[in-house]
Amino acid sequence: MRIAALTLALGALVAAPLATSIPAKPAAAATATTIPGEVIDYGSHPLQAMDFYPASKDFSGPRPLIVFVHGGAWAGGDKSDSTGAAKIRHYTQNGYALASINYRLLPEVDIEDQARDVAAAIARLRDSSADLGVDKRRIVLMGHSAGAHLAALVATDPQWLDGVDMRPGDIAGVVLLDGAAYDVPVQIRDAGPLLGFAYQIAFGSRLARQDQLSPTYHAAGENARRFLLLHVERADAKRQAEILGEDLNAEGTDAQVMAFPGRGMEGHNLINAMLGRSDSPATVPVDEWLAATVGKAR
Repeated sequence: MRIAALTLALGALVAAPLATSIPAKPAAAATATTIPGEVIDYGSHPLQAMDFYPASKDFSGPRPLIVFVHGGAWAGGDKSDSTGAAKIRHYTQNGYALASINYRLLPEVDIEDQARDVAAAIARLRDSSADLGVDKRRIVLMGHSAGAHLAALVATDPQWLDGVDMRPGDIAGVVLLDGAAYDVPVQIRDAGPLLGFAYQIAFGSRLARQDQLSPTYHAAGENARRFLLLHVERADAKRQAEILGEDLNAEGTDAQVMAFPGRGMEGHNLINAMLGRSDSPATVPVDEWLAATVGKAR
């Protein structure tokens, strides 16, 4: 019975963000990753792997690194189909290295294990920074949807990076693309009965655990150095971004919250799929924020 309930709940969480994941053809084309990357393992599980894309050969010296964490309601998604070819081309051609990571999924593991996976992937890149030609002092975490939650959690709660001999302050910046569950109890209340139950299955029913898995709960401690929180016209994503942004700023961590057009789950998918394209309203603001955070790539 418990396994059946877990399967149904996770199915509801996955279905919500994927319900409109086949938008108009021009944007859909941006979601397909056709650019091969170097596969780097960071653990023994098949999903403990990442695709690495070096900066264009037009650039010399250690490059700033963007580490992308895919979405999928903590139970789905993949490094190869969630990053988007537009991001890979745009950022590598503009002097950034990019790594798109996989992590183990619910229900095989829990969210704590996923946070450990994200931290382990970052540490693997740090340890190989000289060979990969990246600057380990200029690492930016970028995540979409559930990946935004995991990126924010690793960047605010020191325990995950402590395990790999790093600190949140070692992360230069964090870009969060229309995430949710930055404040898990609020997310559960706002989600309604069905999705609220699904979130409870994912995060547990104990308030103490929900708090521990909420980036807002850790905003008063050591954090990554800067945050950029993007959201579209979704009430829960807007509220979650504003809560985390306000909490980080109140504690002295620089955090900017930006709103972009796009309604519901279609907008949720498109802000990720189109980032890096010239017709995405988010591309230039993110570029400017990255330049201010890790220096101009050129």
